[in-house]
Amino acid sequence: MRGGLGLPERPWRPLPGRATPGRPGVRMTQGLSSRTRVRELQGQIAAITGIAPGCQRILVGYPPEGLDLSDEDTVLGDLPIQSGDMLIVEEDQTRPKKSPTFTKHGAPSYVREPLPVLSRTVVPADNSCLFTSVYYVVEGGVLNPACAPEMRRLIAQIVASDPDFYSEAILGKTNQEYCDWIKRDDTWGGAIEISILSKFYQCEICVVDTQTVRIDRFGEDAGYTKRVLLIYDGIHYDPLQRNFPDPDTPPLTIFSSNDDIVLVQALELADEARRKRQFTDVNRFTLRCMVCQKGLTGQAEARDHAKETGHTNFGEV
Repeated sequence: MRGGLGLPERPWRPLPGRATPGRPGVRMTQGLSSRTRVRELQGQIAAITGIAPGCQRILVGYPPEGLDLSDEDTVLGDLPIQSGDMLIVEEDQTRPKKSPTFTKHGAPSYVREPLPVLSRTVVPADNSCLFTSVYYVVEGGVLNPACAPEMRRLIAQIVASDPDFYSEAILGKTNQEYCDWIKRDDTWGGAIEISILSKFYQCEICVVDTQTVRIDRFGEDAGYTKRVLLIYDGIHYDPLQRNFPDPDTPPLTIFSSNDDIVLVQALELADEARRKRQFTDVNRFTLRCMVCQKGLTGQAEARDHAKETGHTNFGEV
């Protein structure tokens, strides 16, 4: 399999006579710069062509010469390519291939390898699923629930350092009360915490909601070049990642902020979950206080009960 991809210049416009939308078999890459790493380029190519990064051979120039892709952390600025160059992508023929199947007439029938897919990785439902999920995606697929206390302390430090901005009007409680609250291991993170973590990690954090099939994009207008995704069912967050057919290729959790394909895939994933009713209506779901065993309905009743009694340990019924 072979195709051409245009490497955009700054701003991202194809050079004359280069990769234009009307040319068959030619696609424009997006969001790349001299600081982009090889693995991000390979991820975009995989999303477009279905060729896993480990099977890609990328050629440039005339006559075309192959790029050295042995170090996926190499930045594109260190490779012999320039903005506007045409990249030729081939599937590495040295990789072992599956044998063809045959039709009843004896003709060989080759099955196309499946495209990379977006999937969720389930993290523990331990009141810290947001922090575990964010850590997972920004660290490239590291599942470490023990990260939550440190992330809670980090958020508290950021909030405490700017009491004028993080006021009671923003937090719903005083700055000090919030800092004490967020450091507890029985409190849940939400929009405020996602916004803070987006700024800290300098990346857009997209949260796709399975009940509304909507994406909330934190840091969308900040000019970040990278994007990570979470999926939310009303009470629980999980990280999203792109899996490749090649079992030797690690999942991709960090995407270009111009990669709209991954947003479409996330919405499709959320819509499938909604149709299967894999979400929790926070206004109607039933809870039980694990301290006094009182039955409660919805987030509002749970919040009022916590204020009246100080009980914060709830279980979904």
